Amino acid sequence: MSQQQGEDPSSAEADTQRRDDADRFAGRKDEDLRSRDVTEGADKAPHRSMFRAMGFDDTDLSSPLVGVANPAADITPCNVHLDDVADAAVDGIGATGGMPIEFGTITISDAISMGTEGMKASLISREIIADSVELVSFGERMDGLVTVAGCDKNLPGMMMAAIRTDLPSVFLYGGSIMPGQHDGRDVTIVQVFEGVGAYAQGDMDADELDDLERNACPGAGSCGGMFTANTMASLSEALGLAPLGSASAPAEDEERYAVAERAGDLALDCIENDRRPSDILTRKSFENAIALQTAIGGSTNGVLHLLALAAEAGVDLDIEDFDEISRRTPKIADMQPGGQSVMNDLHEIGGVPVVIRRLLEAGLFHGDQLTVTGRTIAEELDRLDLPDDDAIDADFLYTVDEPKQPEGAIKILQGNLAPEGAVLKATGQDEFYHQGPARIFETEEDAMEYVQTGEIDSGDVIVIRNEGPTGGPGMREMLGVTAAVVGAGHEDDVALLTDGRFSGGTRGPMIGHVAPEAAQGGPIGLIEDGDEVTVDIPERELSVDLSVDELDRRREEWEPPEPPYSGGVLAKYHRDFASASLGAVTNPGLTSDRDE
Repeated sequence: MSQQQGEDPSSAEADTQRRDDADRFAGRKDEDLRSRDVTEGADKAPHRSMFRAMGFDDTDLSSPLVGVANPAADITPCNVHLDDVADAAVDGIGATGGMPIEFGTITISDAISMGTEGMKASLISREIIADSVELVSFGERMDGLVTVAGCDKNLPGMMMAAIRTDLPSVFLYGGSIMPGQHDGRDVTIVQVFEGVGAYAQGDMDADELDDLERNACPGAGSCGGMFTANTMASLSEALGLAPLGSASAPAEDEERYAVAERAGDLALDCIENDRRPSDILTRKSFENAIALQTAIGGSTNGVLHLLALAAEAGVDLDIEDFDEISRRTPKIADMQPGGQSVMNDLHEIGGVPVVIRRLLEAGLFHGDQLTVTGRTIAEELDRLDLPDDDAIDADFLYTVDEPKQPEGAIKILQGNLAPEGAVLKATGQDEFYHQGPARIFETEEDAMEYVQTGEIDSGDVIVIRNEGPTGGPGMREMLGVTAAVVGAGHEDDVALLTDGRFSGGTRGPMIGHVAPEAAQGGPIGLIEDGDEVTVDIPERELSVDLSVDELDRRREEWEPPEPPYSGGVLAKYHRDFASASLGAVTNPGLTSDRDE
């Protein structure tokens, strides 16, 4: 590895090892390593000259070119440390005979943009991340990838890019933040959002809210509960795109950097063995991911992102599959937001693999599915140094025979209000039933004002519409308003539904992804203030007490809203997003077969 890449050029032993590692690939045919397009032959002298300007040498140029996609940024604690994580991956690539090339991409802080117009950028960033990584790896003729991720949309965006390029790839999570401390208990950013609601109701004073604000986020890393980032990191293990045991190490722990270095090493193994995402991802691997999501109480965003990943991979997956798998898979991990435990608590008892092991032994997981290591899930579990299952003493982890809840946390509701489905994560009891009058709001801001001014009544069904993929555009997450409802003491007696999304930190009867969305003429756009809405979890029903004739009459009078933006990136994605029931993908070719 060249001096610029961090290796001591005076070390003869290191140089020899590096040349020996590079020699593993010397016999490969030109077409086997795409980087030969820019590194081999007399006509590529100008290309090599550009590389030499950056400090690369002959050994580098004879090695596989491995991209390290890094969304490091100072705009969120989720990503502020990713340069260090990426550096460790670069070291792993270089030490194993590769030529690491690090490049950047964007991120949006979901927590900081939450409750503002800026949150419309969040889901769009998933697409831009995937597009940018795909473009760089395609344009620069890379042979493989290590995709690094921190904040929520980084994770699916990076996995989508790996699937699209189908390059030998390893997914690398940046790790989660440690919990903060307030009033003698562990807290996360969710407690701060809920504190805003409690403060508005007079149940928390300004000094306590200030103390909570100052102590909830003690350092770098993604939000600590089983929210969207930790959900998707966990699912990357179930899918096989990341090694088992790689998701749970905290962001600022030395073990996180060992995981990163191993990812770099593993990327070279994938290249040498021509192991690609298309070799790993199958219908069964997605069933594994859904089973894990439902068992750990993962974010509803996992539904949206798994649908998008499956579409990229050409795997047939429908929103109904989530409900089918959730009905047969019990919830066995009780973590925030439903419980009190965070990702580090899971890490201390063995991480995601201990949950997978329980599911596998109960026949709820496909152990024969390939992982990025070239071994199956079952083989990887055997290789890990996990504690004996009966020796695990954790009050948040249950057995399959005696679960926290008999069904998984993800519920897909349907009915005349959501013909294409809606998504709920059960953080309370599975038997929830609610019927009440609709309180209609055309924007999240209007609903937030209603909650904060104390007008909310027990029994209300808050309806926030025109926040879907097209209508927003961007399908805003609404942790601010849902946390305010909970903070105001209405976790169990007020329902909220939207064609937008909820944060993975949301708890209570909050139903998102209502499809078709209002902007596309869905029934959620036709209901009026006072209409009686029913939420019935056992029957998986989301309906409004209106006849077919009345809904048809209102639909005839309905007019599509004007596009919310006339130019720029938001106008582009208003045009391009597909339904949430299809993963809100933007490539029409991914959904055309299902639309026919």
